[in-house]
Amino acid sequence: MAELKQHKQNGHLGSRKPQAVYLHIPFCTNKCFYCDFNSYVLKDQPVMDYLAALDREMELTVKQTPPGQIKSIFVGGGTPTVLKPDEMAYFLKSVRTHFPDWSDDIEFSMEANPGTTDLEKLTVMREGGVNRVSFGVQAFQNDLLSGIGRIHNTDDVYKSLENARKAGFDNMSIDLMFGLPNQTLEMLSESVTKALELNLNHYSIYSLKVEENTLFHTMYQKNQLPLPHEDDELQMYLLLMDRMKQAGYNQYEISNFSKPGFESRHNMTYWLNEDYYGLGAGAHGYVGRLRHMNIKGVNPYVEAVKQGLPRLDSFPISKEEAMEDFLMVGLRVMQGVSKAHFEEQFEDQMDVVFAKQLDKMLSAELLEATPEGYRLSQKGILFGNDVFAEFVGSIVTN
Repeated sequence: MAELKQHKQNGHLGSRKPQAVYLHIPFCTNKCFYCDFNSYVLKDQPVMDYLAALDREMELTVKQTPPGQIKSIFVGGGTPTVLKPDEMAYFLKSVRTHFPDWSDDIEFSMEANPGTTDLEKLTVMREGGVNRVSFGVQAFQNDLLSGIGRIHNTDDVYKSLENARKAGFDNMSIDLMFGLPNQTLEMLSESVTKALELNLNHYSIYSLKVEENTLFHTMYQKNQLPLPHEDDELQMYLLLMDRMKQAGYNQYEISNFSKPGFESRHNMTYWLNEDYYGLGAGAHGYVGRLRHMNIKGVNPYVEAVKQGLPRLDSFPISKEEAMEDFLMVGLRVMQGVSKAHFEEQFEDQMDVVFAKQLDKMLSAELLEATPEGYRLSQKGILFGNDVFAEFVGSIVTN
């Protein structure tokens, strides 16, 4: 509390109140082999105690930092849809109670796994205000799915989407993955074909990253993970971009494709470096240039909320770090970064602060100038991480 007060006195808080909310439901039916998210197998977990604690955290948060009109809410996990219908209804009522002022065109998204949704649960979600569902499909080959620890099969995908439509959802997204163990270019092409046949508004397509503290990391260290060659993975990404473009989808971010007007508004909050609440076990938030991370474990989180906000860590972001973040996350978006937006946030000029880095990336043809600012070139899209790394700690070293 004292830290936030001091932060306000230092003049770091933006004038705009947060308009985006992230909520974390950490429960899963099982742990996927590649997953390093803060998630716990559902069996024997105190779900209602957790939801009551989350309700209390929402109450304490809006007292400390009142929200603006909410434009996006995103419920992630874990698998939020493992909640039973009555638990789901309780949770959604909490959200509406503490964040009552929604914009007319609010985007309220919830992650879902095929196989954890039925018509009753989806109806509860829709009635509770959720208007966008993001299904973790990952692939359309059952062997690949079982090989990465997913519990659903392709039949579950079609059934879940059918139920979602029956419940009144017309805005849906699915996640696909590439670079999976034993995945071929042909398999990916087949998955993209089947995904596009669904004619959804949005697709997120991610490459597998082998993260520490996962089964895949253990297998990788023992040389037991048959990953595609990096040249094949590059071909997979090129195929994805080409197929999505041919089908009329706009690649608006490195891993995300949508029909016009259906870009993920919540994720754009992150990429534009704007404020958002982060609520729930292990959630991250960013408000008034103050970043925080919550306590991770379910029971430790529940206990911590009894004492106040369940913070594991909370620290101010310096202006320099915020400027670097602006470039790093903003360049993920295909429209690129805006000089005017930068100057509005920082009262400094992007071309002056980052003259050396921008010149280097332009010379390497990894960035290109736009009327508004800068964006990744076609070549730069393939080497995005190299571009982003240019801006890490760059102001200090100038």
